[in-house]
Amino acid sequence: MIPQSTAQVEPLSLIKSTSLPEDWRTQLREAYRTPQALLTALGFSNTQQKALLADDQGFTTLVPKAFVQKMQPQDPKDPLLLQVLPQSQEAIHHLEFNNDPLQEAHFNPVPGVVHKYKGRALLIAAGHCAINCRYCFRRHYPYNEQKLERTQWQQSLGYIEQHPDIEEIILSGGDPLALTDPQLFSLIEAIEGIAHIKRLRIHSRLPIVLPQRITLELCQRLERSRLTCVMVVHANHANELAADVALACDRLHQHKVKLLNQSVLLAQVNDNLTSLKHLSERLFEIGVMPYYLHLPDHVAGTTHFFVSLARSQSIVAQMQACMSGYLVPKLVREEPGKLSKTLYSPR
Repeated sequence: MIPQSTAQVEPLSLIKSTSLPEDWRTQLREAYRTPQALLTALGFSNTQQKALLADDQGFTTLVPKAFVQKMQPQDPKDPLLLQVLPQSQEAIHHLEFNNDPLQEAHFNPVPGVVHKYKGRALLIAAGHCAINCRYCFRRHYPYNEQKLERTQWQQSLGYIEQHPDIEEIILSGGDPLALTDPQLFSLIEAIEGIAHIKRLRIHSRLPIVLPQRITLELCQRLERSRLTCVMVVHANHANELAADVALACDRLHQHKVKLLNQSVLLAQVNDNLTSLKHLSERLFEIGVMPYYLHLPDHVAGTTHFFVSLARSQSIVAQMQACMSGYLVPKLVREEPGKLSKTLYSPR
């Protein structure tokens, strides 16, 4: 059973006509945390909601209002809504879809570190996000076991310090930008203190779903770093990239942060030429280079997002036939035990 929300929910028309709080932490506290609240804000009637509501399978709803503003009211097929609304298909069990399809537990030498590829290591900087995407490949990740307090970062950093072949640190999670500035800046300073680290890569969805997080203070801190800073954002559809996102990306660009985007190919969301073409073109307009187009991982509860390899290659071939090469992202998949991501050619 889905618990019924008793919270007062503002209709979307009111939300769109009212300025959101400037402070990103306030926005995060005010995010929608039940499917009912989300659907009510989008103007769905009680009858419509009954047809749409599904069990969340233990992966709770979390959607900032800034992201909801970009959805079309009363459209159950809105590509942004489909990314965050629990679906009945999540209860489907399939042998090839499991809780850890990338076998990250096998590459976890110390809590908080995932070390799969030579030359770089991933640091789980936070166990929470600003949005819960239903296709998330870490929706079953044991964050409680990997959670790092400030005083515990030393074990992870000690491992990195003992491996001089690691030249790049990838901050991931959860979402590293869900940390407060003092937490994030302290971690960056500690990483800067490791002499052999040259690059800091931050993987974050916040510039897209909660662009107010990209504050002047954050950008100035990244610009001051001795490390080359790269921000890999995550947008799947051009509708996500409104003026507030463009402003956040411009601020990062002005402070010398290199911007790349990675998307996931998702059935009914962006698995067609038109959607992906518009996405790449809009990304380029706001100063972000299309980087990766991920085949969806075989994560339990995500079978309804699956797109076959053959179809994926066909779509990318269509992109390649009508777009400049630099606008066509690389079609990739992560596979356990491989030395790098598997790159697929268009067909």
